[in-house]
Amino acid sequence: MSVLDKRGAGPRPPTTDRTAPDDPGTPDAKKTAAERSPSDRRGLPLLLNAVSIALGIALWWILASAGFKLPTPPEVVSRAWTLLGDGTLADDVLASLTRVLIGFALGTAAAVPVGFLMGWYGTARGLMEPWIQFFRTVPPLAIIPLAVVVMGIDETPKIFVIFLAAFLACVISTFQGVVNVDRTLIDAARVLGAKDATIFARVVVPASTPFILVGMRVGLGSAWATLVAAELIAAQEGLGYRMQNAQLYYDLPTIFVGLISIGILGLLMDRILLLAERKLTGWQERR
Repeated sequence: MSVLDKRGAGPRPPTTDRTAPDDPGTPDAKKTAAERSPSDRRGLPLLLNAVSIALGIALWWILASAGFKLPTPPEVVSRAWTLLGDGTLADDVLASLTRVLIGFALGTAAAVPVGFLMGWYGTARGLMEPWIQFFRTVPPLAIIPLAVVVMGIDETPKIFVIFLAAFLACVISTFQGVVNVDRTLIDAARVLGAKDATIFARVVVPASTPFILVGMRVGLGSAWATLVAAELIAAQEGLGYRMQNAQLYYDLPTIFVGLISIGILGLLMDRILLLAERKLTGWQERR
């Protein structure tokens, strides 16, 4: 008989169940809390987001009312409504969103295979890494004069500088994802007889996916950050162009409309990538 059996063999004094139904120590209460936690995890961040936005708008309004050179929220809403009414804002959003999406998609599509090659093959790393690091130290904005001379003033140079910003952010993250794959997993796959192609597809790619998605989110932010400067290149429409044009007339409400539009579009696209990250990396532990 084990120690636990001996302890349980003796007589036990009568006990009364004084545990409250909501006592977290009971199994039923723990189960209820576990069942309740997913909705709580979804609801609390949304509530905190709403509170944060309300506090930010309130602070903005206070600063504008205190004499700072800021338009009040009603003035910005009024200007946004005017720009929506005449179709200007819709055209600007469509033009900027098209440039960002094309540049970001091309940058990501180029960055992922280049990052895999650098991380998997030492020769490719030695050939490519100096150039990647070199261009990382050169801001994409500094490429604009060269892009204008080489590519002209149409959409090509605008998309190119956005592509470059997204590519440089994503390629490094992909490279780090391949390099950081647990060597034990690769060795175990080799012992089981897997070839390089199988190891790459079944081990390296899934393990690198979180890094790739993080790099895509960083690249998306870089693409939007580069947009305003990219639309300096003889643009006739776009959020960046509208903001720069409004600057000449000290039109602060229009500038704020552009800033808020870029922020909202960037936030929505980031949330889409975050949702994709959760779907593709459901196996990963999260806090």
